[in-house]
Amino acid sequence: MRSVRTQLLVGLILVLGAMSSLAGYGIFRSALGEANELFDYELRSVAISLPQSVADTELASRASGDFEGLQEDRVAIQVWDAANHLTYESMPSAKLPRLHAGFQSIEVGERHYRVFGLQQSSRFIQVGQPRSVRDEAALKQASRTLWPLLAILPLEIALVLLVVKRALRPLTIISRSLAARSIETLAPIGMANAVPTEIEPLVEALNDLLIRLDKALYAQRVFVADAAHELRTPLTALKLQIQVARRHRAQLGDEDLLRKLEDRVNRAIHLVQQLLTLAREDAEARVRAGNADIRRVATQVVSDLSVMAEHKGIDLGLDCAGLAGSNSPIVVVGDDTSLATMVTNLVDNAIRYTLPGGQVDVRLCVSDVDVTLEVIDNGPGIPPADLERVLDRFYRAGNTTGQGSGLGLAIAAKVAAKHHARFSLRNRTDGQGLKVSICGLRRAPADAPAVARSSNAHREPDGRTRT
Repeated sequence: MRSVRTQLLVGLILVLGAMSSLAGYGIFRSALGEANELFDYELRSVAISLPQSVADTELASRASGDFEGLQEDRVAIQVWDAANHLTYESMPSAKLPRLHAGFQSIEVGERHYRVFGLQQSSRFIQVGQPRSVRDEAALKQASRTLWPLLAILPLEIALVLLVVKRALRPLTIISRSLAARSIETLAPIGMANAVPTEIEPLVEALNDLLIRLDKALYAQRVFVADAAHELRTPLTALKLQIQVARRHRAQLGDEDLLRKLEDRVNRAIHLVQQLLTLAREDAEARVRAGNADIRRVATQVVSDLSVMAEHKGIDLGLDCAGLAGSNSPIVVVGDDTSLATMVTNLVDNAIRYTLPGGQVDVRLCVSDVDVTLEVIDNGPGIPPADLERVLDRFYRAGNTTGQGSGLGLAIAAKVAAKHHARFSLRNRTDGQGLKVSICGLRRAPADAPAVARSSNAHREPDGRTRT
């Protein structure tokens, strides 16, 4: 695992060390140059301040230490008269040749010298200094400038450690806060103004995740409670019917009693199927990759529910309008199974709540880019006050009759959302029935394959599929 703290510390210390080294090198070179300039100034000063009597025999025999305390191994002094005769030489072993006036660097006997020549009216003065002595002294003087930089380096490292620790302190606090929480605590992280700007998006995203997770868990708890309540009702009624049958064994063959038992069992089976379908749709956050022929899906659903419609005397049909007026497939991007579940729930709902002798129409309106699916009935509709709540799970409108689970519209809306389609329902303008629309089912390319579904429905000459 890569540690941000370690990366920061190593990076900052390496950068600080590199910059300190560059700064130290620059300081050292500058100090060395200044030291060399100082020694050049010393040579020039010796030459200028040399007295006229230095060429006398008595002075010539004296040690060169009389000249500003300079050691013989440091400075070699030579004096020539006007006739170019060497009249004084402080270091005979140096054997320095006479050079031109000014500063020059020469090599004599594998030894390097820095030489300064000065032309005066009656003499020529030449002062030389070994480079080894000169460089050693200059190096010592320049090295003294590095000690403060080296001494402050440990303090800089300590400050880097302190600053990094302080900068990462909010992350440590957040980690400890999350680690100390129980699994039931999903409240957002409250850091007030202690969150740095750089990690504020991370904290906001984490808080948003916690809020959504809390809502999801709450919805799951409500769903489980509602499912248990909805299952308990038909199962309790079934149990009571069985108890009645046990008490009246002679009436066990009663057709009315058997019919009630069958209705209760069918209601429980339907509710369990709806719960399993909703659980599957909730588990799949995204639609499966693939394409589906929405015409074949709708035709198959109309065929499958035709028995239920005929039993109630309801006219159930399928219309296609737009570009797909012929028998050509209408291929949309989506999951064939989920779309079939959506259409089945919408048509099943319409048949259940439409009065006998009514009409349920399934329409496909096709354009160049998308498809709109409509399920229209002439039933009682939904009271305006309940229109916004009928998509809630297990909620049933106040004017509904018959048996139902209250999950059909919720499942259809979930499938539509997964396919990025708009789900809407409204009462018909003539006050007779409900109209449910699924708008924006995206069409697949013309050459895209679709899952084929068998169909038992037959088609009338006008293109309307009838059961």
